[in-house]
Amino acid sequence: MTQKKRNPSFDAMIKFFLKQYNIATKTEINRLTAKIEELEKTVRKLAGPQSPKTRRSSGKTASDQVLNVISDMPEGARLADIKSRTDFDEKKLRNIIYRLGKQGKIKRKRRGIYVAT
Repeated sequence: MTQKKRNPSFDAMIKFFLKQYNIATKTEINRLTAKIEELEKTVRKLAGPQSPKTRRSSGKTASDQVLNVISDMPEGARLADIKSRTDFDEKKLRNIIYRLGKQGKIKRKRRGIYVAT
């Protein structure tokens, strides 16, 4: 009698390919993710509290600093003058000037020159 040739099961084929090509399984990935999260918690504990990344000198906000610079120049302050005194980048300065203008704290004397109200 001849025996029938048995085909391997689908699960066996998948396991073979996973082992043969060193492909990570879902359980291995979940185990690694849990370990990484645990390590991140440990690093956060060891690092301690994080300091704020804002540049505040003597407790003043960036808007207060820009307003003080503009107030110190009664004839009007140009963007370059404000930038050199505050060391803020141009985009941040434009956003602050726009906000101060909307709040009514500064006015545009003419194009590019700002005066405190």
